[in-house]
Amino acid sequence: MLIKAKIENHSEWLFLEEIPDKYLADHRISEKQVTIKDAPIGMNNYQVSTNGLFLLYSEMRFDEQVRILTEVEGEAIACQFIFSKQGPSKNKVQKTFGQSRHNIRYIPSSKDAYEIKPNVDYVYFLAVLSKDYYLHLVDVASPLHEGFVREMEKGIYTSFADADLFVTPEMRRSIDEIRTCKQDGALKRLFTDARMLELIMYQLEQFSHSMDDEQDILRDEDITKLEMAREILQEQYRQPPTQKQLSKLILLNEFKLRSGFKKYFGSTIYDYITRLRMEEARKLIVKEKKNMYEVGMLVGFKHQASFTKSFKKYYGITPSDVRT
Repeated sequence: MLIKAKIENHSEWLFLEEIPDKYLADHRISEKQVTIKDAPIGMNNYQVSTNGLFLLYSEMRFDEQVRILTEVEGEAIACQFIFSKQGPSKNKVQKTFGQSRHNIRYIPSSKDAYEIKPNVDYVYFLAVLSKDYYLHLVDVASPLHEGFVREMEKGIYTSFADADLFVTPEMRRSIDEIRTCKQDGALKRLFTDARMLELIMYQLEQFSHSMDDEQDILRDEDITKLEMAREILQEQYRQPPTQKQLSKLILLNEFKLRSGFKKYFGSTIYDYITRLRMEEARKLIVKEKKNMYEVGMLVGFKHQASFTKSFKKYYGITPSDVRT
């Protein structure tokens, strides 16, 4: 399997990798860091390759519209994730990477071109799996896979979902863990395999739910408002607005806010606030060495007992155990 990509009218390859198709669990992983600063291109690429697998984590921004040319020789299954942001939003909260999308595609030998907008910050995560690697990871006998595998066996280009779906916080966490893994050698291979399986399972789970409730489609204007809701919660999670207050701030009714937030982000509003509080609490304890009472107050708890109970429920250990 040969995969490659470059900017149209530029001779330098963004990546050009020949990946052995056969899955080998003990095959060594190789890593590469590539930075390209050559107007209009601005890219920081982290690449991982091994038998049956190629991973690309790319942070990119272009000064003008460009076309990225890609080519696959052989058969590949591609898990694609893209995140973008375009600066401050209307409520003056700095936007995080939103409007995220993902899909799984079977790609036989092909050439494609993609238009990339200028002055937009993108994070792109691509996992290219050989057919052998993909079939090693997933249960193709599942009814969920029936149509996808049928088209794959015919050698026909196909996507798992007709329309790209949103990236959940759990997917983003798996991607971040792959990107920041400090292991090497055999341990890194085991870790990468585990996170890739986890990531694909999250994708398949969401595809399954999407097939069950296709009639409840979120419109673009709903998604914009839900992104705004998330930004507000990220800024105000210590003292968050009520759902009624939040619905008024983003001009979306409460039912659509609750159901849409769960559908779009894969989490209830309450669970999302809890996650923000717990992740900040852990950072304050481990990295900044704050005392427990101070941490509880800083992340929005009025009573130490409530903070300790929530922390233990989320992490399975008490705040003081994290420090030991």
